[in-house]
Amino acid sequence: MATNPKDVSEHFYTLDEYFAIEHAGDARYEYWDGEIVCMSGGSKEHGTVSSNVLYRLRRNLEGGPCFAFTADTAVRTPTLKPYRYPDASAACGDLTYERIRGVDALTNPVLIVEVLSPTTARRDRSEKFKAYQVIESFKEYLLIAQDTPHVKHYVRQSDGEWTAEDVTDLNAVLRLDSIGCTLSLRDIYQGVTFKAV
Repeated sequence: MATNPKDVSEHFYTLDEYFAIEHAGDARYEYWDGEIVCMSGGSKEHGTVSSNVLYRLRRNLEGGPCFAFTADTAVRTPTLKPYRYPDASAACGDLTYERIRGVDALTNPVLIVEVLSPTTARRDRSEKFKAYQVIESFKEYLLIAQDTPHVKHYVRQSDGEWTAEDVTDLNAVLRLDSIGCTLSLRDIYQGVTFKAV
């Protein structure tokens, strides 16, 4: 007789089990209150968009006080232990890290970028964003769709409140004031073919 998946209890992973898996190979994992989620892999569109963003950020920031990081760079999230792996991030000035069980987690990002996928979009918009907001240095958040030209650009205002703008025009250019550069949607989506509706 087949078992109903609803009747099977999910395994709760401890942080010790998470770190054992995290250190066992090259894949990146995030810990979500007992659940372990693999962050490696993804669609070709996801990889293209992530690569485009990182390439453009690195070129724009070269020689300046800010530096862009790959998806392999952990970002410490004080309220969501132990850290997250955004698709890209940037920090300025003196870079600070906290060593967490063998992983150097960046503690002072100013910009964080997440490329949305069906399995991560809900968390990227909610729990992850809330966890990132606790980081004092964090000023801008980009949520980038991979299947249609759409970027949600969040900016922290001087009063601590966040404003959001939806950008869908491929000719638009995002001003990333936190790192002093711009990023065009055309550059973000270079090499991505959108499916006709």
